[in-house]
Amino acid sequence: MIQILAEVILPVFLVVGVGYGATRAGIFTPTDINGIMKLTQTVAIPCLLFRAISTLDLSTSFNPFLLFSYFSAAALCFAIGLIGARLIFRRSWEDSVVIGFCCLFSNMVLLGLPITERAYGTDSLSSYYAIVSLHSPFCFLLGVTAMEIVRNRGKGGMTMIGSTMVSLLKNPLVMSIGLGFIFNFVNVSLPGAIDDAMALIALAGLPAALFTLGGVLVQYRPEGDLNVIAFVVAISLLGLPALVWVFGTALSLPAETFRIAVLNGSMAPGFNAYLFANMYGHAKRVAATSVLLATCLSLFTVWFWLSLLG
Repeated sequence: MIQILAEVILPVFLVVGVGYGATRAGIFTPTDINGIMKLTQTVAIPCLLFRAISTLDLSTSFNPFLLFSYFSAAALCFAIGLIGARLIFRRSWEDSVVIGFCCLFSNMVLLGLPITERAYGTDSLSSYYAIVSLHSPFCFLLGVTAMEIVRNRGKGGMTMIGSTMVSLLKNPLVMSIGLGFIFNFVNVSLPGAIDDAMALIALAGLPAALFTLGGVLVQYRPEGDLNVIAFVVAISLLGLPALVWVFGTALSLPAETFRIAVLNGSMAPGFNAYLFANMYGHAKRVAATSVLLATCLSLFTVWFWLSLLG
């Protein structure tokens, strides 16, 4: 167990810690961090995702039982978070949707990818890419639809869904995934020089993204409703992976895909959880603090899940 912590998890979180420390010390300003984050999210990681999905063996990677296990568990956690926030904590419907979204959206790119690669090697990533290719579209479609329903209750219609879906499709991560599928389907390869250039850019993506994740966390403050935050953290770090485990076991997933699904379900809420809260102006403190606290605690909970998965 100590070996897992030292060799797989600690290097990832040390990079996050360096980013946090450098920003806290003033070596990097929030503007610097935002610039690097923009580079990683709009160029480097899209290059990585495009290259991976364009060469993915779709016939073997897209196991329907794998996708059902993960996304059924994620949808159930969204429902638990939403209903719990409304009935237990008496939050508004809008706040409740945001809280449900925080329980739903795992940080599969900035944390899940490097930890998965270090834990199980690059050959294991085909199942990871199958999940991540649908992750953002699924989560945002569910979250936006629920928010528009509660925002327009009594009025009829969902007037903002179209524009929000257009914004989603303009997201560089979603665009790179979509282009990757197109190139895969038509069996077209990029010229060697362009592919090599994209490979070089992609190499910078994960370490830079982890560094900026630490820098972004400096901007958060541990505040808000601590009971709700604890509820979100518990569902994100324990409830979601446990449900994936149950569904995956019931569907007899192969061991290599089973552990990828459970491991990525155990990641802390992603930064998009805060962006979703900020977009609608509800439960922003809960979302920000949940991301911060869950990211810190996931050092230990990911260790726990990796130890169980072997």
